[in-house]
Amino acid sequence: DSATTLPTSTVNRKMKIETDPTQYFIAYLSYETSEFEGGFHYASPSLTSPSILASIRSVVIVPGKYYGMIATVLIGSTVFYKHEGDTLMNTQLRTRATTFIFVLWLVVSVIVSQNISAEGVPDVPVVDISGDTSRHVIIAAGTESVYQGHPTTLLMPDGKTMFAVWCIEHGGFAGPMARSDDGGLTWTRLDDTLPEGFRKHKNCPSIYRMVDPEGQERIWVFSAQPKMPSIMSEDGGTTWKEMPPLGFECVMTFSSVVRLKDGRYLGLYHRRDGESLEVMQTATKDGGLTWSDPVVIANVKDKKACEPFGFRSPDGNELCCLMRENTHTGRSLMMFSSDEGATWTTPVDTPWGLTGDRHIGVYTNDGRMVIAFRDKAIGAPTHNHFVAWVGTYEDIKAGREGQYRIKLLHSHAGGDCGYPGVELLPDGTIVATTYIKYKPGKDKHSVVSTRFTLEEMDTLLKDTVSE
Repeated sequence: DSATTLPTSTVNRKMKIETDPTQYFIAYLSYETSEFEGGFHYASPSLTSPSILASIRSVVIVPGKYYGMIATVLIGSTVFYKHEGDTLMNTQLRTRATTFIFVLWLVVSVIVSQNISAEGVPDVPVVDISGDTSRHVIIAAGTESVYQGHPTTLLMPDGKTMFAVWCIEHGGFAGPMARSDDGGLTWTRLDDTLPEGFRKHKNCPSIYRMVDPEGQERIWVFSAQPKMPSIMSEDGGTTWKEMPPLGFECVMTFSSVVRLKDGRYLGLYHRRDGESLEVMQTATKDGGLTWSDPVVIANVKDKKACEPFGFRSPDGNELCCLMRENTHTGRSLMMFSSDEGATWTTPVDTPWGLTGDRHIGVYTNDGRMVIAFRDKAIGAPTHNHFVAWVGTYEDIKAGREGQYRIKLLHSHAGGDCGYPGVELLPDGTIVATTYIKYKPGKDKHSVVSTRFTLEEMDTLLKDTVSE
């Protein structure tokens, strides 16, 4: 896997094709008929044995330009076998059939070599900074017995005070909170200053700052169960009190909160709908104290839309919502609103490079977007790791792939990572925080942030491409 052998900071243009293109041809190659113009069997039954299939996959499903062609030769040379008493005509027919299959595999090989799978995998550059530990800050280290999970972060208006909240165990109970006064370089735990009831709140706590029409600032930490409970601070996070649950059934609490032009805030979350999932929205006009009755804004047939990330277009006139698609059989979903969330367009697929879970992002000083998530793009060399997409709002709206992707952190536990906080500091530094199994071994997940600027990433992209 090229993703594990790259230098600390590099660009990976070789895509690992995880969708197996051989599936469309194995059935054809293994099909047997008793008569074919000359009465001979034209496919070896042994071709579909597990060992042969494994060999085929190991040859075809690798990065590089010519491996598919090698597979063509290897498979083409083993497809047919000779029967005693075959006539010259049979031999000629066999040769023609072999040639046909050879050409078929050659076409497939070219497609694979161009990094296009059944899902349409494009050649998107990847800047890999996951091995650069000088960028990393461990906010809460996992141990053999403690799993630190699912953080979100909040940057205060002063540009340096940050809060982080998370839960213990996967989707477990809340309780931890940390504060940084230097833009995320150092952290102080606040757990003992929080209401005791916060430890009974469960699943993926999320932190937001809202200001009511009278100018009162409140910091809220919402959790999922029971029925969206919360704690709240009215003094910048110095003291906290527990608030009554909102009463909303949900899988996760608000995945994002967007301020509307009239001063209200739109809260986006998801809940179960039988065996499926649906995305909900509710609004508050008093800074989070009360919320409107939730309404369904996305319920997509044969898909499972969830974890909505809502944000505003650069001109301020449109809302976009990116959504995780939980069947993981295709791409993520997106929809748009030009009337402040009153109506939404029908959800459609995102660009391939934005396929992932739990999107969160920021606009940078030059107008581009950096959106972080757990990578679920089929065929990506960074699949299941913590990544970021770099591009423009116009790229998203037009379905374009954007500029490049960044491998932020390497997960040593498969896809169990990537619920992020993403903050932009005044100097252009981006602080991306997630939970992740940071190292091999017995220690469980940690809450970790990595720091970078787009200028650094642009230079790494340019330097590596020019080599």
